[in-house]
Amino acid sequence: MISEPEMAGEPGAAGTREVMDGFAQDAAEGPRHRKPWLWGLGGMAMASVLWTAALSVHGPSDRRPDMHGYRLDQDPCPSLRLKSLGAAIAPRTAERDLGTGLLQHAALDRIQCYIPLRSRAGEESAEGGWSIEYTVGIAVALHKETDPGVEFEAQRRVTDLGFEPEAKLETVPVLGDKAYLLTRDEGGTELRVLEGGAVLSLSLTATTLYESDGHGDDGAGDEPDVPDPAPYQAAMISDMRDLMSSLKH
Repeated sequence: MISEPEMAGEPGAAGTREVMDGFAQDAAEGPRHRKPWLWGLGGMAMASVLWTAALSVHGPSDRRPDMHGYRLDQDPCPSLRLKSLGAAIAPRTAERDLGTGLLQHAALDRIQCYIPLRSRAGEESAEGGWSIEYTVGIAVALHKETDPGVEFEAQRRVTDLGFEPEAKLETVPVLGDKAYLLTRDEGGTELRVLEGGAVLSLSLTATTLYESDGHGDDGAGDEPDVPDPAPYQAAMISDMRDLMSSLKH
């Protein structure tokens, strides 16, 4: 803490007078010519000492992020049960998941896949060949060298379709370090979680599907509205917790 200068007559004023007496003596002896570059070297040396001290106290600014035990030893998508979404909508189908494959690198591990669901309720109420199909998207990125926190914040409203400033954003408490739900008008919602160097995403997309009976389209009914994904957000959070637990070792 920087204190105010001590005044003459107060305790500690003798030190102040010594400095002033020395300054007066220098003035009486006349100006001394000091080489400017010596001051520059002294400043550089002091800056070097301070910088070294700062590094020893705070460490380098590019420290590796805490991985919190997350590992991607294999593709988690085939064994992902999606218990809560399966109970709320329908179990995952027997169809093969669509994925981008597992990337493993010294700086980044990443996996992305899409798991189809078929809404039983949608099939039962389908009219004129229309039904509702749901797809769950999973993405996991483990940043082992750089902290993804800044980018996580910067891309809050960025989706596969680009920047969507009108998308609805809701914070999800007590999930990772930060988490939020991003909902688009087209019937899709995405749960994103940041925990240390791990960035996880679970999305749910609803689309309308028309299946012809082979007798022409004259009997096709009106296309149903895409359902609101809000009722399934609690199930998404539950399945995200299961995914996070399954990736920690």
